[in-house]
Amino acid sequence: MPDHFDDQLAPVPALMTAANVTTDLRIGALVWDNDYKHPLVLAKELATMDVLSDGRVEIGLGAGWMISDYHQSGMPYDSAKIRIDRFVEGLHVIRGLMSDGPFSYTGQHYTVTNHNGTPKPVQAPCPPVLIGGGGKRVLSIAAREADIVGVNATMSAGVVGPEAFATMTAEAVDEKVDIVRQAAGARMSEIEMNIRAFLVNISPDAAGAAAAIASMLKVEPEMVEDTPFALVGPTDKLIEDLLARRERWGFSYVIVGSDDVDGFAPVVAALAGK
Repeated sequence: MPDHFDDQLAPVPALMTAANVTTDLRIGALVWDNDYKHPLVLAKELATMDVLSDGRVEIGLGAGWMISDYHQSGMPYDSAKIRIDRFVEGLHVIRGLMSDGPFSYTGQHYTVTNHNGTPKPVQAPCPPVLIGGGGKRVLSIAAREADIVGVNATMSAGVVGPEAFATMTAEAVDEKVDIVRQAAGARMSEIEMNIRAFLVNISPDAAGAAAAIASMLKVEPEMVEDTPFALVGPTDKLIEDLLARRERWGFSYVIVGSDDVDGFAPVVAALAGK
């Protein structure tokens, strides 16, 4: 689930509801905005969710980007540098509070004094961490710190628009993945690569679907056909595309939106375990 203030369910209770009616489904946000809660509070919620779900939580964490959330809530929309600095501190606090024993931390943005965070998560010492980014700094942080690295569009404008679309081309993704590989070094083999497909149209007419999306975004149809941010066409084509993208970029963790879950189910079934 996303973590925003617009027309959506709050992620913690909604995700726990999903966990309560399933046995294997893993749960997480894409991603929790570090600025919306003090990391001590978020750490306690995440650890509690991990205990109640018997170890099925993934910690997606980000620095925040959607400017409307900040303006509507009255939270200061600080510079990207400050938001990212604060997010890095928040991640250290969350991991520290989930480890054994009392934890203290003094940073520029957060101070925690001799606090033994409880409950401790089932997935010790910490559930898997997912960090997504579109720029060099966050992608490099993700490469060094995360278990799952998400490649995103560049969202520095604070809105989804032409600037973001320009950073979603296949060539732009090549550059982003190269940043991750260089920053990760030897630990690259331990990282799972993630992407969220925003442009999904499961249709027997792949060319027509790509053209329709391209017209809406004011880009060339070839961009939609080539970008890993899109999944366009019939089930067999989507399977081929996903396998090719895993080979090219390493993407094995692919997310689609809630509106596309049912249509995407045959693809999941065909690729399960491969």
